[in-house]
Amino acid sequence: MESANPLELALQEWAAVSMCGSMHRLVRHAKASGLSMPQLGTLLHIQREGVMAVSDIGSHLGVSNAAASQMLDRLVDQGLVARSEDPHDRRVRQIVLTPEGSRRVKEGLHARLSWLDGLSDLLSPSEQEQIVSALKLLIEKANLLDAEPGPARSQ
Repeated sequence: MESANPLELALQEWAAVSMCGSMHRLVRHAKASGLSMPQLGTLLHIQREGVMAVSDIGSHLGVSNAAASQMLDRLVDQGLVARSEDPHDRRVRQIVLTPEGSRRVKEGLHARLSWLDGLSDLLSPSEQEQIVSALKLLIEKANLLDAEPGPARSQ
């Protein structure tokens, strides 16, 4: 059900525009890099989490360990991740990003956010100041929502 609240409608529209802008560039970057979205998503996840086991990656992707392992084989072949033995359990393989994998992740994140540069260029200094103030307020209030238990309350 769509809200009649003008603020909620504007926020919904902004969320859709911003997600479309950033995801379009991320998908385009993945294709240009020869990566599937699950592969790029895996690289992003490994960067965020650090050292991971194949089973953790499989759980994250919602696939079997065998399927995760096959995808990781391709990433290893491309020099983007490395496998090593867990020093505490030799049955477990640890997965880490290589320097090339880290570089590709950074490129993907940069590509994803690059559309903001063009958007900033379209705004006057006065408009930029207004938007910065409004976004800081939204961030502050959103952080309050995350800190409060239960349903969101109007202030």
